[in-house]
Amino acid sequence: MSEENNLMASDKMREPVRKEPKQISFRVSENEYEKLKSSAETLNMSVPNFVKSKAKNSRLVTPKFSPDLQKRIAIDLSKLSSNANQIARVVNTKYVEHDDLLRNIESLRKEVNEIWQQLK
Repeated sequence: MSEENNLMASDKMREPVRKEPKQISFRVSENEYEKLKSSAETLNMSVPNFVKSKAKNSRLVTPKFSPDLQKRIAIDLSKLSSNANQIARVVNTKYVEHDDLLRNIESLRKEVNEIWQQLK
């Protein structure tokens, strides 16, 4: 009787031996699953093996900009958008001297060019 209890206890403590011990799971829509299933069947593979091989062979692209620079660019673009809206509002509501309008547009162009230089 005690051997039986020891056997059960040791079975509970034994961990499964797996070649790849980590598991990743995620959900997909019906449409996405059907596409994966179709692609896997074309290659004579199971869906999990197909997804795993795609993940292994995928090429990841590192971001061109740090998170801080991304935030700065977003803020700059927001300011430019605000400037463009202000110019449009003034042009649509009242008479504006041609020189003033050109000066504002040129200022906007310079800011846009500065942001483009950051993106290169």
